[in-house]
Parts: sequence; structure tokens; C-alpha cells
Amino acid sequence: MNEKSCSFHNEEELRDGQVKSVSAGNSPPNDKDSSALLAFRGIPISELKNHSLLRALTADANGWAPGVVSPEVLRAQEEWEAVQNIQPETGSQTDQPAQLISFSEALQHFQTIDLSSFKKRIRPTIRRTGLAALRHCLFGPPKLHQGLREERDLVLTIAQCGLDSRDPTHGRVLKTIYKKLTGSKFDCALHGDHWEDLGFQGANPATDLRGAGFLALLHLLYLVMDSKTLLMAQEIFRLSHHHIQQFPFCLMSVNITRIAIQALREECLSRECNRQQKVIPVVNSFYAATFLHLAHVWKTQQKTIADSGFVLKDLEVLAKKSPRRLLKTLETYLAGVSKGQTSLLGAQKCCEASAPHSKDLTFTGVCDLPPHSSEGTWPV
Repeated sequence: MNEKSCSFHNEEELRDGQVKSVSAGNSPPNDKDSSALLAFRGIPISELKNHSLLRALTADANGWAPGVVSPEVLRAQEEWEAVQNIQPETGSQTDQPAQLISFSEALQHFQTIDLSSFKKRIRPTIRRTGLAALRHCLFGPPKLHQGLREERDLVLTIAQCGLDSRDPTHGRVLKTIYKKLTGSKFDCALHGDHWEDLGFQGANPATDLRGAGFLALLHLLYLVMDSKTLLMAQEIFRLSHHHIQQFPFCLMSVNITRIAIQALREECLSRECNRQQKVIPVVNSFYAATFLHLAHVWKTQQKTIADSGFVLKDLEVLAKKSPRRLLKTLETYLAGVSKGQTSLLGAQKCCEASAPHSKDLTFTGVCDLPPHSSEGTWPV
């Protein structure tokens, strides 16, 4: 007999021994049990489920009744079943973050709601008397075309609207600004200390919109929702967190919106609006161009929060005097961004002497400075 035959018989004897030992663990095997075990040996595993003996065993098992179950087990089972039946609420804000809102969608919101109560408050143009009126008539910019005055009034009306935290559109605007500036993918509360990180003075952004209203938030929305101006906004935002040259980003933006409102009311933008036959795009670009110029001056001239009032005052004079120059600078900057060129804000030199921290100083805005002109100006 060869080795393979010996091995085969040894394995066969071993299997027989294992079967017998298993049966011996319960009770001594009788002839009936041995014949049953021998019968199973020749059946493939896949066919065991169809065997009559196994079906009989499972039938007996189906009649098995559990013993007494403790109240703790029953209570745990009920709680688990309740968890399985819970369905998420449809439209829940916690399940899905609020969608970003575009500038055009936010603007359309104001175009479709009743703003008559706010429109009564606006003064579209500056009231001038005496020599100031004559000088403006002879040498001043042209008047805005009649067909564009309704669009101008809409801009000034939005500047009269405050922030309403109960309005879903207002909330979406705030959250979009926060997400685009910080890179966060999660919604934030409409009140909280996180707004101070963006450059508001307190936990409620509504308190900082004096003189600019919701237009200030629309301008920020415009700045962050365009791919080209978003890069500029993020660069200025980083500058506002510089350890020496820091400044309140959103509060500075509100002041620039105030400058844009005054430039519109003083007809400094009328020539460009008439040329483009648009008002809102011109005001938006003027706002962005003014913010860009401020950032350039702030960074290259090593300005700090202590210089804020003077910087804003000089910026207001330049913006009203040469709006076209600012707009050209913005066009050049955006063209460079589209080509992947370096920033036009300029390289910042290292400061050896540290400046005082911004929290130790008071931010001075345009509206906080004393009047500088003999011409009468009316608050928005």
C-alpha cells in the first residue's frame, strides 16, 4: 500500500473517531444514532438543509419559548425600537446648512418687497444753496439721467433698511459672508462673539450698520461672491488680522459704503452711471475700488488703527474727486488677478517697533469726524 492510501485511511479513521467522540460527549451512541451519523457523512454540505432529520430538529427549535425577561431588558428593547423609528425632520436647519446666497438673489429680495416706508426717508441728492449751488451747476458733474433715478433711489432705500434677524434672506446674507471670509462650511449663529472676529464691534452686526443700513452687507456680499473680488476680500481680511496693522474689517467696510452713498448723493458717480447706463454695478465697483485703495495705503504706508480716522478722511476726498481713477485701478487689479499675477497691494516691510493693540484704541469712522466742508450735507 502506498503512502497516499495510508494517509487516506488514517484521515478516515480520524474523522470516524471525532464523530464518535462528539457523540460520546452527550450519551453513548446507539445503533440508530450511528447509522444517522454515517448517513450524514455522504451528504454534501449544501444539501444538509433539505435533510428530513435536520428539518425535524429545526421544527422542534421553532417551538422553543424563552424564559422570563427582566423589565430592564424590555425597556431597553422598547427604547431601541423607538430609535429605529425616528425620522429626520424635513427642512431642519441642523440637518442641512443654509445655502449660499448670491448678490443678485439678495438684491431681488429687496426689489420684490414693499420698501415704501423706507423710501420716504431718503434724500437722493445733496441740498446746496448760494454759491455752492451755483458752482456745482456750472462746474460740477452732470445730473443723473432720468431713467436711472429709480435705480439710484433703490440703492439709497436699501441703505435705510436695517438688519432683521427674523428675515431668512437677511440671515443667509450674513452666513454667506461669514463662510466666504472664514472658509467655514458650517452655519453660524446670527449673534455671537464670532462676529467680532470678522471686524464688527460686538456680537450683533446690526448695531454697526448706522449710516449704511443693509447696503453695507450687500456690498460685503458682492465682494465675497465674485471669484475675482473674493481674492481681494480675503487678502484685505488677512491684513486686518495683522499683529501690528490690524483693523476691524467689517466696520471699515461699512465706512466705505458710507463714502459710496455720499458720492452717489453728491452726483460724483453720475457721469460713470450715465456712461454705463447702470447705477448698482457702478456703486458696487466704486465700493470695491475704494476698499482696494484703502488696503493699499494701509499696507504700504504702515498704517495702524490709530490712523483710521485720517486715512478714511483722505480716502473720502480722493474717492469723490477722482472716482474714475479708482475704478481704473480696480480694473487693473482684477485683470492681474485673472492672469495669476501677484497682488497689487504691495509688499509689506517689516516693522521693528510694535504698534498699540487695536482693543486699546477707538476706531474712528467717517461719520465720527467733524464736518469739513461749508457745503451742507444731509445724513442718509
